[in-house]
Amino acid sequence: MSRFVASLALLLSLAAAPVAHARRCGGVSMDDNVTVGDATLVLNGMGIREATVFNVDVYVAGLYLPEPTNSPRTILDGDTPKRLVMHFVRDVDRSDMDEAIREGFGDVAERHAAAITRFANMFPEEIRSGTILTFDYVPGRGLSVRVGNRNKGTIRGAGFARAFFRIFVGPNPPNRGLKRGLLGGTCG
Repeated sequence: MSRFVASLALLLSLAAAPVAHARRCGGVSMDDNVTVGDATLVLNGMGIREATVFNVDVYVAGLYLPEPTNSPRTILDGDTPKRLVMHFVRDVDRSDMDEAIREGFGDVAERHAAAITRFANMFPEEIRSGTILTFDYVPGRGLSVRVGNRNKGTIRGAGFARAFFRIFVGPNPPNRGLKRGLLGGTCG
C-alpha cells in the first residue's frame, strides 16, 4: 500500500509541475516567463530585426516585462525590471554592431557617450548566428549584458537603460516590425 501511495504522490506532483511554455517567432523559441533579480517577468512580445533594403533577418528579439503592455511610455517610464533577448540568426561583425549601436542611441548618444563606449566594448569581434545576447535591467543596479552565458558587465543607472530600451520601442526603432512585435503585436 505504501508503494501505491508513493507512486500516486509522484504522479500527482508531476501533473502539478508547471509546464514550460514558449512562443515562436522567425524560427526562434523563447520562454513565456523569466526571472530577473527577484522578479518574474512575462514575455511581452517578439519581433524580428531586419536590415538592408532586402529586409534580411538579423536577430529575433524578445521583451520581458513585469506585466504585458503595448505602451512604449509605460515601458520607458517605469523603473521596473526588464529583459531584452536577442537571438542572432545571421553573423554580424563588430563594425556593423558598432554602427547599429551608434545609430540606435541617436540623439541621446552624446549624453551617454562614455557608457555607450563601454557598452560597445562588451561585444565580441563577431557575433555568430545562434549567439544569444541578454540585457537585464534591475532598478538600483543598472543594465547587465550577457553574451551567451558570460556576464560581460553592468552599465549603472536608469538613464542609460531607458535610452537602451528606447532604441527598440521608442519613436525610431531599427524597423517597425521589430517594435510592433516587442509591443505584443504580430511577429515580423
